[in-house]
Amino acid sequence: MPEVSFDLSGRVAIVTGGSRGIGEAIARAFAKAGAKAVITGRKMDALERAVAVIAADGGEASAISCHMGDMVQVKDLVAKTVEKYGTVDILVNNAATNPYFGPLINADERAWDKIMDVNLKGAFFLAQEAAKVMIGKGGGSIVNLASVAGYSPGPMQGIYSMSKAGVIAMTKALAKELALQKVRVNAVAPGLTETNFSALLINTKEILDYALQGIPMKRYAQPSEIVGAVLFLASDAASYVTGTVITVDGGSLA
Repeated sequence: MPEVSFDLSGRVAIVTGGSRGIGEAIARAFAKAGAKAVITGRKMDALERAVAVIAADGGEASAISCHMGDMVQVKDLVAKTVEKYGTVDILVNNAATNPYFGPLINADERAWDKIMDVNLKGAFFLAQEAAKVMIGKGGGSIVNLASVAGYSPGPMQGIYSMSKAGVIAMTKALAKELALQKVRVNAVAPGLTETNFSALLINTKEILDYALQGIPMKRYAQPSEIVGAVLFLASDAASYVTGTVITVDGGSLA
């Protein structure tokens, strides 16, 4: 019986939104597990800082600037990764945006387009490009970062919630289509997590108090607490797992 292994030695992993928060924590964990981490984002200075942190910890990482709302850059990201490392073994679709916080009835088209372009469209077409490489090499793992909001929409976060529901559906659809090509596709759905992205929610007492009422553990997560589920799904320890969504939410969806 083969041993369970979380080792990623020799594998090439793309982590979008990897310069901070959950993405940076994932990239650091992957590098510690032996992977070559390619971290992406829009700001090169932030990416280079994250690369330096990983290198100082003994890991290997590279930075490639990519705006997930620009489909040309999305396609180029995979091409540049293959040019540098020869392949793509793992993709973590972590980058997301939510520029609109308010009632759905007041949302405009610009907010809809920006959220959907980055959170769903960009994630899909990056998964498509990475999957083509993975199929050619005999397999791989794609992990999409969804959200508990994809199951139960958050107040004033309607479009964001719809985009994450789309990520969940995308995960399941790709998993079914790619299973025989040995490309596993799964998702992790974090609950409220302390990042720059969620600062408005956490720093507004009324919103935080309301959110904590629905979390049995009565606290929000740290980025490092999301990493274990992602590492599991990316590794051979999850070799028979595809099309699933792991919630990491302090019990909020229980």
